[in-house]
Amino acid sequence: MSTWETRPLTAATFEDFADVVNPRRRENHCWCLSHRLPLKEIEALGQGSREQAMRCLADREPPPGVVTYRDGTPVGWCSISPRSAIPRLQTSRLIRPVDDTPVWSIICLVVRGGHRRQGVVRHMLEGAVEYAARQGAPAVEAYPVDPGGRMDTTMAFVGTVSMFRGAGFSQVGTTDAVASRMPRVVMRRDLGTAPSS
Repeated sequence: MSTWETRPLTAATFEDFADVVNPRRRENHCWCLSHRLPLKEIEALGQGSREQAMRCLADREPPPGVVTYRDGTPVGWCSISPRSAIPRLQTSRLIRPVDDTPVWSIICLVVRGGHRRQGVVRHMLEGAVEYAARQGAPAVEAYPVDPGGRMDTTMAFVGTVSMFRGAGFSQVGTTDAVASRMPRVVMRRDLGTAPSS
């Protein structure tokens, strides 16, 4: 049996996060910044380095997400924080709030290469939700698609409806956003509810 743990992204876990999302540390590869900062702020905060900009975000409260470990190895990244801390969601005309609940939002999921199709997402989502609950979040939302089959891997970071449904989320709304030409929906899990079996 594997041992699973989920920890917030901090300076202490930054290298583990990077091992998941950008193992070769390529500067132009994704550092999970696009929803959090406009390009000018990324350049200013990181003095031209996207990695350094993300390191700066990892020093803030709340941190921009969590890293999931299996048997001590970092295997997953979930970008989760209060919706109010995610500027592109705050100003989005495509993914509007369903109501006034101060939700936490999941905007990205990444499973480390070599660890996919091994149950990482289920443990990662459960760990992310538990982390948000400990921080006082009343609910967690995500904005996945329902591909009905395989989806374009470049957009897989948004997740699928079935993935979130399996973690106890229910659809509570629609959006005007798309990923891989598929509509994104609003899935929510009110905290204190158990995941469906």
